[in-house]
Amino acid sequence: MLSKLLIVAVLALILFNLFRALAAMMDRNPAHAHRVVKALTIRVALSVGLFAALLAGTYFGWIPSHGLR
Repeated sequence: MLSKLLIVAVLALILFNLFRALAAMMDRNPAHAHRVVKALTIRVALSVGLFAALLAGTYFGWIPSHGLR
């Protein structure tokens, strides 16, 4: 149950940073371009981290795989 909540929390953070980058991009102020880059960098890092955690969890048996039927 804890792993599901953690996955949902990380997905929520990914979406939050995606919309934060969108809001910064809509600002159209060239001085704020670093905010877009920072938000998208955080989003990509969270996505890669979540993917790696899911792979590790499946490999070590923390997340049971049900297989194909």
